[in-house]
Formats: sequence, C-alpha cells, structure tokens
Amino acid sequence: MPEVNRRKFLIASAGVGALGVAGAVGITLPQLLDAGRDRPRDPDHGVLVIVTLYGGNDGLSTVVPLADGAYHDARPDLAYAPTELLALDAEYGLNPALKGLANLWHDQHLAVVRGVGYPNQDRSHFRSMDIWQTASPAAPVGTGWIGRWLDATGDDPVRAVNIGPVLTPMAVGKKQSASALSESLPPVDRDWRTTLTALAAEDPSDTPAMSGVCASYRASNRSDSAFRPVTLGADPTATATDANQLVDDLDLVAKCIRAHVPTQVYMVDLLGFDTHADERGTQQALLQKLDDALTPFMQKMRASEQGKNVVVMVYSEFGRRVAANASQGTDHGTSAPVLVLGRSIKGGFYGDQPSLTDLTDGDLKTTTDFRDVYSELLTGVLHTDPVPSVGPGRRSLGFL
Repeated sequence: MPEVNRRKFLIASAGVGALGVAGAVGITLPQLLDAGRDRPRDPDHGVLVIVTLYGGNDGLSTVVPLADGAYHDARPDLAYAPTELLALDAEYGLNPALKGLANLWHDQHLAVVRGVGYPNQDRSHFRSMDIWQTASPAAPVGTGWIGRWLDATGDDPVRAVNIGPVLTPMAVGKKQSASALSESLPPVDRDWRTTLTALAAEDPSDTPAMSGVCASYRASNRSDSAFRPVTLGADPTATATDANQLVDDLDLVAKCIRAHVPTQVYMVDLLGFDTHADERGTQQALLQKLDDALTPFMQKMRASEQGKNVVVMVYSEFGRRVAANASQGTDHGTSAPVLVLGRSIKGGFYGDQPSLTDLTDGDLKTTTDFRDVYSELLTGVLHTDPVPSVGPGRRSLGFL
C-alpha cells in the first residue's frame, strides 16, 4: 500500500483549494441534475456553449477562399482544390472534415464571422488566449469576460459550468466564478482507494480546511459510485471514450440541457491546433473530431424543446500566416473566422473577408473585433448588458 502521511496529504489538498479563485465551485453531475429539478431553466432562456480550439486553428484551411488565386499562390502544396471542399457558395468552401457544419450552413443555422481578432495582435499562444478569454487587449486583467458576467448577474454557482476540473481564465470573476464539472475520473487503483478512504476519515483535530477536503472526497466517492452508470451509460462496466473527449463533453452538456439544468454557459475545448508541420492531415483530423462532436450535439438540440435557444461559438486564439512554411505547415498568425451555430442563428457570412494580398507583416488584417462577437452573444443569448463584460461601444453584427 502506498505510504502517505495523512496530515501532509490534507494540508496539500487544502492548499490547492486555497489557491483556487474566490467563488469557484467544484460540482458533480448529481448536483446539476438536482438543480434542474429544483429550479428548471425556462427553455426561452438562452444557453451559450463555448468551444475553444487551443493552439491557433488555421482559419484559411477551415473556411477556404477557394476562388482567390492569392490563396493558392501562397500555399501551392497546402491549399485545397475547389473540388475537395464543401462549397458554401462560389467563393468559399468548408474543410472536407466539416460535413455536419456544412449541413447546418445549408439549413441557415451556421454563421461565419470573418476576420475576427483584436488591435495589435500578439502571436504568443499564452498572451493571445489570455486576451480572448479576458476580452482585454490593452492590458492584462485578472477576470474573464464570462466571470464578469457572473459578477454582474447574481450568485447562483451553476450559471456557468466548465466541463473539466480546471477553470479557464474566461470563467473567473472578481466575486463569482464558474463551476467546474468533471464527468468521470480515471479509475483509482484499489490500494490507493483504500488509502485515500482512510486519509479522508473524520478526525476532531483537523482544521476546517482539512475537514473540507475530507468531506469533499467522501462525497465525491459516494456520487462517483452511484452515478457512474448514469454518466457512462447503462453498462456499469463501461469506460469513458478517450478517442474524442469533445464528444463525451458535449454529450454531457446535452444531458444537462435536456434535464432543464439552469446553467446558461458551458465551456469545452479541443487541443492540438498548433500545426507548424504537416498541417493538412493533422488539422483535418482535428476538425473531424470537432464535427463528430458538434453534429450529434446539434441534432439533440434540434430534437429537444430545451435546445431551441442553444447557441455554440467556436473560436481559437489566432489564425495562421497566409503563406505556408517549408514544413508543409503554417506559423502563428492573426485574425481568423469565428463559427456561431444554433437554431436561432441567422446563417450566412458576417464581417468583411480580409485581403490575402493587403497584409500586415505577412498576416491578415482584422476586420471584426472579437468583442463585437461576444457583445452580440451576451445581448442575444444571455439577454444581459454586455458592457460589464466587454465594455461600451460595441457594434451589432446581426447573426442573432
């Protein structure tokens, strides 16, 4: 059996909790389902699902300017031929992996917002993602745009839920932060489970923080045993799918929405889009994962009364440079399209397409400020004043 000192374990666990943000809440699926029974969401109230593509997705290989000769000239070996693409119109086509999204386009439920970025764009993954998640291009701040929405609109801990145990910067407010939900954890070795159970036993000499860790572990252990068949399906011996975690994550979101859970913002992600080499195959496989997750999710939303006001936004921290590099990939760029989908969305193109020849240091110019996208989602989906989250002076784009 592993040798673990109980006091060190509990102090370390309490310390990790103390490092968390104020107002952050770890939540279980049973608690969310209870919230759906106790205070069900009105289906007329919108739900925003935010999908973050980490790594810098290549927008020019996602929504492809198939009729623009400059695209083919800049990427002679990387460019898609028009016949390989899923045509949106005579000038643009979707990556061949995005068949489900192409169907949404033809149903007029997919908006493509073009040229999205911010002033003086930064090519650092960390700084650019921080800007997107905090909606503060001018200077770093300690709160995210969803966190500031939480601060401004109440104290219900389930209004925003991050799928996964680690909160992203967008979810952190000054007073309130999103809840963190993990559908399932890797199985714990039997010896470790015995040890952890012993460590989590009540002891009158524990500090309040240590007692909290014990109570949290005991509750998690009980709920994990009781609800694992619910979260993983009817077969109690089933295991979570790790081939495409986004499928599992969005399936969990769909369960919560259809169970009337009062959450209005869900956050999920997909990693791996930093395609400096051999981009075509890598990105196409990742976009296939995205499509494989979004397509059944949107089908469930179409079939449910609870899904009529669900809107999904898909974004990345930046796009890629216009020209391919010598490794059949692309390097960090600037603006890129943002995809917005849902039954309430007015499908089509929004924002101007940046020129592929009138560039800034080899990069696309920004034609749409990302805060305008956020503002429209805050106003049209969450029915809230966007100013606390993104500031004044934003313009309407019209996709809602």
